[in-house]
Amino acid sequence: EKILFKVRSEFVERVSEEILKRLLDDLLSDQVFTQSEMEGILQKNQTREDKARNTIDAVMKKGQRACRVMIKCLHHRDPTLSNQLSLSSLSPVKGETHSSLRLFLQPLLSVIQL
Repeated sequence: EKILFKVRSEFVERVSEEILKRLLDDLLSDQVFTQSEMEGILQKNQTREDKARNTIDAVMKKGQRACRVMIKCLHHRDPTLSNQLSLSSLSPVKGETHSSLRLFLQPLLSVIQL
């Protein structure tokens, strides 16, 4: 939470609309946000900056796990921005795998089981 708080204003300033939408999709698939929470962020905020501000604030309110997931997803979606914010991809939260990682590994696991 402290890490995201420190980079909040720079995140709001730098994140693109496209990355923000993909990040919201990732946070939905990793069960940080519900569908209605995600839709609320997109519909209630007119500007990109307000959407970014609302996103990072909502994640911080959800605690440490949510913050780690957001940092990991941001690093995956926009490594350049992640590095500019001095964020590094944290190891996955215990018991979790990122949805895109699961999609990538699924065909490999099928081949191994044959």
